[in-house]
Amino acid sequence: MTAEKAAASRRIAFLGTGLMGAPMARRLLKAGFPVTVWNRDPSKAEALVADGANLAATAADAARDADIVFTMLSDGNAVGKVLFGAGVTTVLKAGAIVVDSSSIAPPIARDHAARLAARNVAHVDAPVSGGVVGAEAGTLAIMAGGEAELITGLADVFAALGRVTHVGPAGAGQVCKLANQQIVAITIGAVAEAMILVEAGGADRGRFRDAIRGGFAESRILDLHGARMVNRTFAPGGPSRLQLKDLDAVAAMADLLDLELPLTAMVRSEFRDFVADGGGEQDHSALLLHLEKVNGSERKEDQ
Repeated sequence: MTAEKAAASRRIAFLGTGLMGAPMARRLLKAGFPVTVWNRDPSKAEALVADGANLAATAADAARDADIVFTMLSDGNAVGKVLFGAGVTTVLKAGAIVVDSSSIAPPIARDHAARLAARNVAHVDAPVSGGVVGAEAGTLAIMAGGEAELITGLADVFAALGRVTHVGPAGAGQVCKLANQQIVAITIGAVAEAMILVEAGGADRGRFRDAIRGGFAESRILDLHGARMVNRTFAPGGPSRLQLKDLDAVAAMADLLDLELPLTAMVRSEFRDFVADGGGEQDHSALLLHLEKVNGSERKEDQ
């Protein structure tokens, strides 16, 4: 069987076609998979029809007869409501696979896996990193928790989206995503503070970023979010409210495991204040604006 025929034989439902879900669904369509889409705001799903997607009126309609169901939703509560409250679980056929690419708390992911297993439905927690740029390019880093054989069997599906790594049993993907979000948040904070120091000291932020590229401080954060800070373009790729949601989940996990994570606690506090001050819908790189405000150095154009 050719790769194209193999793809066409596996029907996919994609639930949640927002900033990340829409480009991921497009990648699956481009790879030849038949994809049915649903989103709470129908207009976001309707936009995928031109790319070849089938449009479903409800989440359950999308999942009916699907071999694989992707969820890309805002949090664990939203995933639970869609899977177990909106009729999705009741229409899933035995042997179907739910791939949850949302970022949710690990205990919730394990609970979902157990509840689905009781219905003979498999579950993979497969959160992603790489943002909208990675979703569009098919270069996402995918952290998959679940049975190794199951994840291997999904290799052709994941290949359309990026690079998958099996990181452990159910819930392990979400643990790794939280650790990823720790690094992202702390690094955003570090880059933002450096930008403030550079400007206060009389140097040019853009030239500073250029100067340290390729050195030990190089990172995707410096590349993408550093550019956002220099250009002051903060339309969300990753909204700050979701960054805070992930940091709250890290804090809950740290409490459960009796861990002290002082850097994470500090940047979580800064994001909490920024979101409370109205910055929740701005990109997480906009933490710069909060730190500028703390230092009394807000730019006039941002006021």
